[in-house]
Amino acid sequence: MVNMLQLKNVTVSYKNVPTVQNFNLDMKQGQIVSLVGESGSGKTTVIRAVLGLLAGGGVVSGGSITFEGKDLLSYNREEWRNLRGSEISMIFQDSGAMMNPTRKVGDVFVEYLRTHEKISKKGCGMLEKMNLPSPDNVMKSYPFQLSGGMRQRVGIAMGMSYQPKLLLADEPTSALDVTTQAQIVRQMMELRDDYGTSIIVVTHNLGIAAYMSDYIVVMKDGRIEDQGDRDHILHHSE
Repeated sequence: MVNMLQLKNVTVSYKNVPTVQNFNLDMKQGQIVSLVGESGSGKTTVIRAVLGLLAGGGVVSGGSITFEGKDLLSYNREEWRNLRGSEISMIFQDSGAMMNPTRKVGDVFVEYLRTHEKISKKGCGMLEKMNLPSPDNVMKSYPFQLSGGMRQRVGIAMGMSYQPKLLLADEPTSALDVTTQAQIVRQMMELRDDYGTSIIVVTHNLGIAAYMSDYIVVMKDGRIEDQGDRDHILHHSE
């Protein structure tokens, strides 16, 4: 099977200081990969580099990132705009915190959908798939009127509205109760099963990574410390 996403010897630097060094990953369609490691190990930096959203002046200073054979590092602003959301989407750590508290969820959703195509009913349909009660009421609510778990499901629904080929999830279950974590993990796996979406999950929770992932990459201090399938990481990793 042809690799959907390939990162080859990727180095990310801030002010000429490398924070991620020689990162390699070959990812196939429908695969779920987890990046695990302590805070500051470079996990989030890797997925932000994939989507061209490095913060604070970070740059990919070495290596290559290809998506379906296309060199993402050569993309211009218009090409990135067309790619983000439609083919590659990202779920942030606290989707609710990223929503404008003065705007209703539905208004934010509509604006998101309009960045790529004429408005449709995809929004409510995806909210229903997230098992949110009364999607119409959710659309009429402000972010602060929803629980953390509900806001996070709205974030996932937005990320999946166009059934992207690749979903990047940055600690999607952090700060949520165990029951809600389990629900969100199951729903993400169902989205993979329904649409063949590849998923990269950034998490510090090895239990979640082991449950949902086909492949796990362990990071430390900006480098890959170990990688392999679940059995290798759980039972044979040094």
